[in-house]
Order: sequence, then C-alpha cells, then structure tokens
Amino acid sequence: MKILVTGSTGLVGTALVDALSREGNTVCRLIRPGSQKKETAKGFDVAWNPTTGELGGAGVGPDAVVNLAGASIGDGRWTAERKELLRSSRVETTQALVKALARMNARPRVLVSASATGIYGNRGDEQLSEGSSTGDDFLSEIARDWEAEALKAEALGIRVVLVRFGIILAKHGGALPRIMLPFKFGAGGRIGNGQQWMSWIALEDVVKIIRLAIEQNTLRGAINVVSPQPVRNIEFTKALAAAVHRPARLPAPAFALRLLLGEMADALLLSSQRVIPQRLEQLNYNFRHRNLASALAMILQR
Repeated sequence: MKILVTGSTGLVGTALVDALSREGNTVCRLIRPGSQKKETAKGFDVAWNPTTGELGGAGVGPDAVVNLAGASIGDGRWTAERKELLRSSRVETTQALVKALARMNARPRVLVSASATGIYGNRGDEQLSEGSSTGDDFLSEIARDWEAEALKAEALGIRVVLVRFGIILAKHGGALPRIMLPFKFGAGGRIGNGQQWMSWIALEDVVKIIRLAIEQNTLRGAINVVSPQPVRNIEFTKALAAAVHRPARLPAPAFALRLLLGEMADALLLSSQRVIPQRLEQLNYNFRHRNLASALAMILQR
C-alpha cells in the first residue's frame, strides 16, 4: 500500500513509519516547508504545506492516510500563543489535509486521524467508553474540533477512524521519560492525592492498533487507544518505582504544580480519566501489554 503520514517525526510517527516500511508499504512522510528532507529506506519525504494545502505530486493516489500532526501538549507553559499553536497544529492542519484529499482524483480508502482521551475532560471515577460524552475544558474542545475536521473526509467517500490516544509509554520519548526523571534522583512520588485515573498504552500497541485501523475495512469512528487496565496515579507511581528500583516517597503537591505549570497542571497531571477500550475489546484485539507492571518491565528493559 501507499500510505501518507503527517507528524511522521514524532514518537508515534517514527515508530509507525518504521513498521509500515518493514512490511513493504510505500510510506510518504508529509514534510512542512523549512523542514529538512532526508531520503531513507524507511519511506520518503513529500512536500506538504498545511497553510496553502499544497501537496507534492509524489503524495497523490495513496491507499491510506495517517494524520498524527500536532504540537506537543507538554512542551512549555500554556500561554495564549502556545494554546493557539496547540489548536492550529491539530485543527487547522487536519482541515487543510482533508481539503488536499478532496482535490485528489484517486482518493485514499481510509483516513486514520489522531485524537486524545483528553476529549472526555476530568471525570473522576466514571468509566469512559467511546460513547461517553465529551468534556468542556481546553483539551476537550481542541479534540472535538480536531475530530470534526477529520470526519469531513467521510463526505468524500473516505472511511475515517479517530484514534483517541491515552498516555503513550515508550522508553525513548513521550511522557514516560519525563515522569521517570524525578525517580532517578530519588524524588519520585504520587502527583497530588494520587487518586486520579491514568489511561495508558504501550507504543508497541499504538502502532499495532493504527495498522488494524488501516486494514480493518469495517472499522470507523472513534476508538479509545488505551490498555484495558487503567490505574490510579498512586498505583502507576508504585509500579514505576518498582520498575526503576527507586523509592517513591516525595509526592508532588497539587498547589505547587499549579504554581509551576498553571492551567497545564490540572489538564495533564491532576485530571482523572478512567478510559476503557470498549471497541477494541469487542473486536477481540489482542493487547501485547495489558498489565502496567509487565509493560513497564518490558519497555524499560529495551
């Protein structure tokens, strides 16, 4: 298959391009203006300008498109300027991508577009499936608009799958290295009261699920990309401390996090989302990592 990928240099994108290329697919990495192009055995670069919607000729006629574009949520305090970037890099980029697909004579069969479990907002102990209502905070609003732009591709006859990512665990990037850092100095501990739910997923499963979304012709709409075993923050902390053989004795008080990070502290660290992968379970998807302790052991061993 010929597959276009936006956000190909990120944590998920890099792993996905590698996996798809190894399977013999032709992978086109959509690269923005100013980005350095580098031809490799793992796909090739195609010029892509989200502002104008221009797409290089080599990107025409794909079988599938995977949209992973979006500035990192956790990089930097949420100033007004930063919040606008977080929004535009997701919503406006997806809008431009769908418009580019509309101009193609030979359109892809499927668009797999990233979203996030942040769409549900802070929900305490409530168990959340794909059919649950969405939240009303900043991240929820971004995710709703992000998904709405992707779903416009359905009018073009393209099957759309919305992959709502939880906390993606990988040794070399994403949230885990940041969470681990205090533990390396013996300063790890629960966040706030530790009772907030964390819905996590191993990177290996993320890649596998995106491939399933591409290949499963009957699959469409939202999918919670999370392990079937969410844990409270205090449980996550204990499991991580055991995996890195470090103590977990120094909690991070909520008030201190709010002083340091502002709005981002509540949205990313203190909010509670007990998300279950109902649709994946209905499909009998075989998770490679269901249990947090064994997942951390395997990830950190690598």
